[in-house]
Amino acid sequence: MSALNLNKVVLAGRITADPELKQTPSGVSVVRFTLAVNRRFSKSNEQGEQQTDFISMVAWRQTAEFISKYFRKGSALCVTGSIQTRSWTDQQGQKRYGTDVVVDEAMFVDSRSESTGGQGNAYVPDAYSTTPSYSSAPSTAPNFEELNTDDDLPF
Repeated sequence: MSALNLNKVVLAGRITADPELKQTPSGVSVVRFTLAVNRRFSKSNEQGEQQTDFISMVAWRQTAEFISKYFRKGSALCVTGSIQTRSWTDQQGQKRYGTDVVVDEAMFVDSRSESTGGQGNAYVPDAYSTTPSYSSAPSTAPNFEELNTDDDLPF
C-alpha cells in the first residue's frame, strides 16, 4: 500500500460576491466566498454551452485579509489550496455535509491596470516562519551560466 497522500487544488475564476472579512471569537480573520470556475468544453455538451462550477472557498488569517482588501465581486482570482470536507447537524437535527477549498495562496489574475489596487503580487505564506511574506514576479531575467558543450561525448 502506498503512503502517498496529496491534496492540492489550483483554481482560477471569478468571485461571485464581495468577500466579507469576519473574525472568529478568538480574533482570527476568516473570509468565505464562492469562486465561479468555467469548465472545459466536454463532448457531452452538444450545444457548446459553457458550464460553470461554483466552488466554496475559505481563507484564514493574512490570506483572508489580502482577499477581502483587493478583490470584489467579479474580480478574477487564482488560488491554490486543499479540499476539506466537513459535517454538522443543522437546527432540525439533520446531518449536513459540505466541501470547501481551504485557500493557501491567492494571486491576482488581471493585469495591474485591470485590477483594483493590484500590484502583481501574490500572498504566499512563508513555510519557514509564521510571518507572512508577499512575493512578486522577478523584475529581471535569471542569470544562467552557459555550459561548454564542445567536449567529446562517449555516446
